[in-house]
This record gives sequence, structure tokens and C-alpha cells, in this order.
Amino acid sequence: MYIFSPLAGFPRRTRIALTALILGLALAGCASAPPPNDSMNQAQNQLQMARDAGAADYAPVDLGFAQDKFQLAQTAMAERKYADAANLAEESRADAELAQAKARLGAARAQIQSKLRENTRLRQQGESDAAAASQTAPPAPPSSAAPTGEMPAPSASVLSAPPADGFQTVPDVQQPAAATSQGGQP
Repeated sequence: MYIFSPLAGFPRRTRIALTALILGLALAGCASAPPPNDSMNQAQNQLQMARDAGAADYAPVDLGFAQDKFQLAQTAMAERKYADAANLAEESRADAELAQAKARLGAARAQIQSKLRENTRLRQQGESDAAAASQTAPPAPPSSAAPTGEMPAPSASVLSAPPADGFQTVPDVQQPAAATSQGGQP
């Protein structure tokens, strides 16, 4: 039985050297990945912001997921599994961000409910105050004339009936001479 090997045409020493080189590069590639410190810091900051927003009260499940993934990321960092740690840190950050958003939403809903209860209380208080005031206040006298927005004319200016012939004469009033000589009007 013959097994195909891409290194079969090379001498034995060359095959061993190439195999060692490939294994060395593979191991160096794994070890050369830098630790995801930035991802871990971002996840930790996002967790703290979620806690500060009240996620423990409004989104405890999402906050728990975020904390669990962050602990797994810390374990992966300790084991030098940096790719896993980076992925877990990113998932933790996303879960913490979701928990923070849900906490803000929950706090806003609670504030709205509080305002609605206060408005209902004030409305009921206003209605009861109005009912109590209408029972104790004497009824207002009915008004004979509806207000027109104008001032009423004094009683002395009431016009008399026109004369039978249709004309009314106005008595002549003599103006003082001083007023007319100065150009004043009557």
C-alpha cells in the first residue's frame, strides 16, 4: 500500500526539516496572537455601565450572561487562549450593552408609570375639589344680558323718538370769538 505524501520526493533530512518548520510556524502563529486587552477592557467597562444603569433590577438575565461570558474570557486569557478570550470578551460586551439598553428602557417605563399615577391622582383631586366647591358656593344670579364685550352706554345717552315730521333741529350754540380767531375748531 502506498500513501501519497507531498514531501515524498525529497530526501529524508529535508522532509524532517520541512515538517519541523511547518510545525514551528503553526505553533508560533498560535503563540504570536496578542492578548485581547482592549476587548477585555471594553467588556469590563460595558459591564460596569450596565450595572450603573440598573441592569441588576431591570435586566438581570442579560447582565448574568454578560458576567458569565466575561469570566470565561478571563479564564481563556489565563490559559493563553487569546482567540477564545477575544470572542468571549466581545460577546460579554454585547450582552452588557443589551442589558444596559433594557435597564434604561425599564427605568423610563417606571418613570412614565409614576407620572401617569401622579396625573390620575391630580385629576381625581381636581374633580373632588370642583365638586366640593359647587356644593358650598351659592348659585350665581342669572344675568339678564349676555356680555357683548363692549361697555354699556350711560342712561343719559338714550335717544328719544324722532319727531313726527322726520327732522330734528339742533339749537345753535355760539362759539367764543377767541376760539375761532386762533383757528381752533369747535
